[in-house]
Amino acid sequence: MNIEVLGALDVRENGVRVTPTAPKPRQVLALLALQADHVVSVAALSEELWGSTPPRSARTTLQTYVLQLRELIAEALERDPKGPVQDAGAPRTAKDVLVTVQGGYVLRSGGGTSDVREFERLTALGYEAMDAGDFRSAARQLRQALGLWTGPAFADVQAGEQLRTETRRLEEARLCALDRRIEAELRLGRHRDLLAELTVLVGRYPTHETLRGQYMLALHRSGRRSEALETYQLLRATLVRELGLEPSVDLRRIQRQILAAGPDDPLDGRSDGDGDRLMPSV
Repeated sequence: MNIEVLGALDVRENGVRVTPTAPKPRQVLALLALQADHVVSVAALSEELWGSTPPRSARTTLQTYVLQLRELIAEALERDPKGPVQDAGAPRTAKDVLVTVQGGYVLRSGGGTSDVREFERLTALGYEAMDAGDFRSAARQLRQALGLWTGPAFADVQAGEQLRTETRRLEEARLCALDRRIEAELRLGRHRDLLAELTVLVGRYPTHETLRGQYMLALHRSGRRSEALETYQLLRATLVRELGLEPSVDLRRIQRQILAAGPDDPLDGRSDGDGDRLMPSV
């Protein structure tokens, strides 16, 4: 089974799409697909579908949605007369793919692909490379990980509380990977290449201090020192006005270093002399 949730939901068994069009079965599949090969409880599925006030028929209705998903899976399995086989050699059935267990259901991936798992694998490799000081490898791995995203997670799924929570978690993981990838590329001296991307990002996330600090560094290293200082002032004004907060210690440190460095000092992005990193990280 091939599973994609980092954008539109796309689940395929035997190369055949098994994603339903009806909103409620689609929600069920989305949650099962995200946690493929792990039990998703009836309680979690019920909360996703109906929140804290499920109807009396909730369990029966959920069983109906599971049946509809199995019908789609069965059609996909029938496309290949040999069918995917289990260890014993017997063809898998829809009940072998979408399994009923005590208290819930499991979607068996059968060793297929999952864009979330691949994203997590690549980001882990990227973070390891960052820790080892291999910024070129880190940038490459993290760029590949971010390339798996084709839009917001579950972009075409009507989300309940469970999926909304998972969407926020995945988006935070994406932002962390983005931050580290930009940090790696700044350390490789690619500041000019990053300017256009960072301009868009600080507009999209106006109070994200890590991105703002990276934007300041990229501007300063590109010979645009006054703009780097101006972007700090714009963020400070926004934080004070909207949240009553001053910029973080890390961001203030970057501002001071740019002020002290002068227009021709690019700053190295590593330390300000007291052992702390110049560039903040999520």
